[in-house]
Amino acid sequence: MKNIRITVEYDGTSFAGWQRQSGTFVTVQGVIEAALGKILQQQVSLAAAGRTDKGVHARAQTANFFTESLMEPARIVHSLNSLLPKTIRINDPVEVDFDFHARHSAREREYRYFLLEEPSAIYGRFAGCSFGTLDVAPMQQLASLIIGRHDFSAFSRENRDNAGKICTVKACKWYSKKDVMVLRISADRFLRSMVRYLVDAMIRAGKGILSPEEFSRMLESGIMTSQLNPALPGGLFLWKVSY
Repeated sequence: MKNIRITVEYDGTSFAGWQRQSGTFVTVQGVIEAALGKILQQQVSLAAAGRTDKGVHARAQTANFFTESLMEPARIVHSLNSLLPKTIRINDPVEVDFDFHARHSAREREYRYFLLEEPSAIYGRFAGCSFGTLDVAPMQQLASLIIGRHDFSAFSRENRDNAGKICTVKACKWYSKKDVMVLRISADRFLRSMVRYLVDAMIRAGKGILSPEEFSRMLESGIMTSQLNPALPGGLFLWKVSY
């Protein structure tokens, strides 16, 4: 028995997220598992560092799976890439200890959100849009408030009755790259749609709609007192996972 760790890069536009689902939904996990099943002639279950939402991308998702096959990891990945669609690419196969788990062993995850102020036919597939000019100063102020250990119940699609809404954000800052604004955020864990809700809050702050004081109240109370919607998924990338 081997435990194989891989890095997965994908364009999430045409997928219903990472996680396997019942029915006819096409997911990244489901497509990779189906291909692995053909190669290894066994049922394979992938564990992943992050369960990205529909339309969200990954530069470096980490996953692992167990197999009884004697095939070398590099050969498995070579065969895998020949079967997968061009929107998924597998890299860096390595055999790891049995106790390694892509999700539970991760120490930190980094996401980046790419944001345009106006729609783009070329870049819109991989960037969100604010549909208007933004004031970066209040956006940076909100980003600084996020750093630290907080209950992010107000900024998540998680079931409100579920426990475990505490996340420790290590870094959060906006920077500019040519005509694109980029949010870089890293934490020990993220709740469902958490980054996209936070981005929407910061966009609203940049437009003068949401004040830092109201944002702070939501962060402290865990209650969404101002209507927020998750920012467009195409701008979000799972950028890096640290172990």
